[in-house]
Amino acid sequence: MAASISYAPLRGLYGLGRVRGVARVVASSNPREPLRTISRGFQHSAPQRSTSQAVPDFAFAFDIDGVLVRSSDPIPRAREALLFLQRSRIPFILLTNGGGKHETERITELSSKLRVPLSARQLIQSHTPFAALAPQYHDRHVLVVGGDHGSCRSVAHAYGFQHVVTPADILGTTPHIWPSSAVFSAYYSSFAQPLRNDLQKHKRSLLQIGAIFVFADPRDWALDLHLILDLLLSHQGHLGTRSPRNGDASLPNRGYQQDGQPPLYFSNPDLWWAARYHLPRLGQGGFREALEGVWRAVTGGEKEGVELKKEVLGKPGQAMFEYAERALGEEREEVLKGEGDVPKLRKVYVIGDNPESDIRGGNMFESPVGTEWESVLVRTGVFDGGKEPAWKPKTIVKDVWEAVQWGLDRSGWKERLE
Repeated sequence: MAASISYAPLRGLYGLGRVRGVARVVASSNPREPLRTISRGFQHSAPQRSTSQAVPDFAFAFDIDGVLVRSSDPIPRAREALLFLQRSRIPFILLTNGGGKHETERITELSSKLRVPLSARQLIQSHTPFAALAPQYHDRHVLVVGGDHGSCRSVAHAYGFQHVVTPADILGTTPHIWPSSAVFSAYYSSFAQPLRNDLQKHKRSLLQIGAIFVFADPRDWALDLHLILDLLLSHQGHLGTRSPRNGDASLPNRGYQQDGQPPLYFSNPDLWWAARYHLPRLGQGGFREALEGVWRAVTGGEKEGVELKKEVLGKPGQAMFEYAERALGEEREEVLKGEGDVPKLRKVYVIGDNPESDIRGGNMFESPVGTEWESVLVRTGVFDGGKEPAWKPKTIVKDVWEAVQWGLDRSGWKERLE
């Protein structure tokens, strides 16, 4: 009888903590040290708290796209809000379903855009937990999907994956695998690393993929969807093959994904995200829905008792917020160093623009240590105030500046934003 596909316990990955998670992947830049200088040359040093100022028992968790920036443009008053928190030594982290870049690169870019000194230890991206899976696949080829050019390949290598393959690499070696992608040949040739000749042999591929990781939003949906589908229907992950077990009604899932096919991991579920265009754009969740639709058409889907087995990380998942809570604990230790008796973290204000991920996640999160999380929805991103959100926050405000002020007032913080 065929063995069911086995996935790592993703909830446990988040529980590994920062040492094997974020700190591991950015160890080369020492993420526990703040960035002393950013590209524009401003300096960062921890401000001194006045003797009359209390030690905060609350903190903030900010989404990025649609809250702090929109595409490459800083959202007005976001800088002022963050600088206020730094001056007041109120801890905060950045909790985003975005990705596609290494944590140190992303935080440096964001620091420059906002003109606010930020540390890599404050950033949790949707694909950050993938790093904990690298040892499991140290001797296997993995397919890394999404992101601009070869950026996600670089991130995967930094996380510890040794044998990274991208769709561009496969197309460069086997151009007939999806002929319609020829129109993107100039784009692919700028970063593709064609596979060795001994990995290809006529119609049957010797390339075996051990896992599929969608790191960020795919750029060429057609090619990426086709390759993922090929692998999910393959014999033991060998590209260019078909499993004889597909459609076998005597097997679980009618034989689909019952023949050693690679597990499929998505880094986030977001259907929409806030880009430069005035209407939200489809994100990685849109790509996943497209794959699910094709999967149903090919396998018969739920009507035939077939599901697409996959793991989806990111917000609004419980595990993502548990990871964030641990990260906030470490950030508080750093920010409040020297304060003496630091009170227990009582409340976290999660600020987001997407009701389906930020607000839903904050509302549903059950803190293992009893910290209360309250969600605040801003109108500068996916949510524009046009209709009642499906997941209702504690409050709806104009922007991140008002969100921070609301949290300060709710916590009885005497100092106000100016």
